[in-house]
Amino acid sequence: MHTTTTTRTLAIAASLTLGLTLASCSTNDSSSDAGSSASSSSAASAHDDQDVMFAQMMLPHHEQAVEMSDALLAKGDGVDPDVATLAEQIKAEQGPEIIQLASWLQGWGEPTESGHSMSGMMSDSDMTDLDQASARDAGKLFLQQMVQHHEGAVDMARSEVDKGMNTDAVAMAKSIVSSQTEQITQMKDMLAST
Repeated sequence: MHTTTTTRTLAIAASLTLGLTLASCSTNDSSSDAGSSASSSSAASAHDDQDVMFAQMMLPHHEQAVEMSDALLAKGDGVDPDVATLAEQIKAEQGPEIIQLASWLQGWGEPTESGHSMSGMMSDSDMTDLDQASARDAGKLFLQQMVQHHEGAVDMARSEVDKGMNTDAVAMAKSIVSSQTEQITQMKDMLAST
C-alpha cells in the first residue's frame, strides 16, 4: 500500500515537473503582463513552515481518503448507493487537491513526505478491515472511518487557516473545513439511519 502511494506521488511530481518545464518555455511579449504575472506568482509562492507542514500532511491524508473510497467502490453493487455516491464525491474533490498539494511542495523545494503524525489517519489494520468487509458491511465501516478521517483533516485545515501564510493554501484549507464539515454531518446522519 505504501509503495503504491509513494509511486503515485512520484508520478504526480514527475508530471508536474514536465508541465512546469513546458510552461516555462512559453514566451510573453508584453512586459507589463510579465511584470504583473511575476509579482502575483511571487505572492502566491510566499509561504511559511505552517504551509509546508499543511501540504506535507494533507497530501497523504487525501491519498488515503481516495484509497478508502476506491476500496469501498471496488465492492460493487452491494454497497449502499448513497455511500458510493459520497465516495465518488470525495475522490472528485480530493484528487485535484492532491495534485495541487504536490505542486506547491515541488515549487517550494520541499519533500512531499514528512515525519509529522496526522490526526484521523487509518491504521493498516483499519484499511485491512475495510478491504475485507462485505459490500453490505463496508458502507457502514467506511462512514465510521471517514468521519474520523475528515475530523482529522478539518483540524489540520483549521491550523492552516489560523497560521498559514500562503494565500492559496489558506483558501484550500478554508474549502476543506467547509466541505468536509458538511460531509461529516451527512455521514453522521447516514450512520444514524442504519
